[in-house]
Amino acid sequence: MEKVIEKARVLIEALPYIQRFRGQIVVVKFGGSAMENEEHARGVLYDITFMECVGMRPVIVHGGGKAISRVMKEKGIESRFVKGLRVTCEKSIDVVEQVMNNEINPNIVEQLTGMGAHARGMHGQDIFRARRKVERDTETGAELDLGLVGDPVEVDTRPVLDCIDEDVIPVITPLGTGEDGLTHNMNADTAAAALAATLKAAKLVYLTDVPGLLRDPADESSVLSTLNVDEVEELVRQGVIDGGMLPKIDSGVQALLAGVNKIHMIDGRMDHSLLLEIFTDKGVGTEIVKQSEG
Repeated sequence: MEKVIEKARVLIEALPYIQRFRGQIVVVKFGGSAMENEEHARGVLYDITFMECVGMRPVIVHGGGKAISRVMKEKGIESRFVKGLRVTCEKSIDVVEQVMNNEINPNIVEQLTGMGAHARGMHGQDIFRARRKVERDTETGAELDLGLVGDPVEVDTRPVLDCIDEDVIPVITPLGTGEDGLTHNMNADTAAAALAATLKAAKLVYLTDVPGLLRDPADESSVLSTLNVDEVEELVRQGVIDGGMLPKIDSGVQALLAGVNKIHMIDGRMDHSLLLEIFTDKGVGTEIVKQSEG
């Protein structure tokens, strides 16, 4: 009987959060180990199905790096990265587009549908307008050629909102159409942040491969549970935020300043981390807010 009562307590704890976020848009960036591991992926998609079922309006922007690298290797195309970004030539973009739009995206939609959710795949080229990304060598200042890699500069939310209005979960690839009309590969973190900012989403959630933002990278118990946006610059200066966290934090902060209410960084490898972060009092990851709450 105690176990049954405990289940009721869990539901009661979740109730105010369900009430608060009913009808609210939550953008989830789905990638990393959370997407590559079949068990983890199903757990995340079940969480998103639950969110949709209780009246939230989840939107998914997904990555696909490992799958792209696998297909490129099969086709004899070398994978090169500069500052964490995939150098994308004309041959590479064909692979990126094919894997994203025709393999990963339909697979996510199929899984969500099998769980009882309503979902629709959307090609990023129909949503994002991209500008060719410029990176420079840190020593010489020379421009680095990344090929068809872009940053989102304009977001057409109409097809996304139409989907949401039909109570359907949009599942979107991080691809954009450049000024030259060509498809550009984009960082999924950046694409998700641009979409969340334009939608004025209640939340932007990054699924990561760590428990959250760590004060000490060697200590997974040193999670910073709540972070004021004004603290970010100092943490970057101290080196607490670096490496792969930098683009997430940078794009997340820009989204926050553009109107997103809260940013979450959670471990996609943890069972039901998405639900635990959104629907419980303590949460399980790091949240970034505009000002301290309490």
